[in-house]
Amino acid sequence: MSKIIAEITMSIDGFIAGPGISKEQPMGENGPLLHEWIFDKATTADRKWLEDLTNNAGAVICGHHTYATAIDDAWDGACPFSVQTFVVCHSTPPQLVQGFVYITTGIEGALEQARAAAGDKNVWIMGGANIIQQYLAARLVDELRLHIAPVLLGRGTRLFTDNDSQVTVLENVEVVRTEGAVTGVWKLI
Repeated sequence: MSKIIAEITMSIDGFIAGPGISKEQPMGENGPLLHEWIFDKATTADRKWLEDLTNNAGAVICGHHTYATAIDDAWDGACPFSVQTFVVCHSTPPQLVQGFVYITTGIEGALEQARAAAGDKNVWIMGGANIIQQYLAARLVDELRLHIAPVLLGRGTRLFTDNDSQVTVLENVEVVRTEGAVTGVWKLI
């Protein structure tokens, strides 16, 4: 059975990106330290986790901010995913990248199209923080997967904000520890 999975890496102190996000630094200052566990310092277990995620995803959803700040650097002018990738945005961005589908009907509209595209595979909500917060608040996520990187960024973009008064109870499904990160998997209940 397919799942809606929100999956992202964050620092021990709760940041998914460093301060000063720009096209030159799509992850902000020191933000790349968060992803060393999948790139520069990836172990066999880390690579398997990423491979399982991508092989089981039939569609990807990201927010406009994640898409827009990575156009010139991270995306290299093309969608990096082999499946349809939906960008939730208020209006179609001026710079379009092949392989992305732009959704202006909100998170529900994006999820509806992503589910149709994914078929019996999972829908992966990759971020950023705001888009994951919206899906969690709407209770449209089956699993939350957090990769905790061994770094304290001190400032930047928080995954969870202090102004959210909604309580969400989760059930612990799995914890995986590798040399590069500790991953927790929780099911929304």
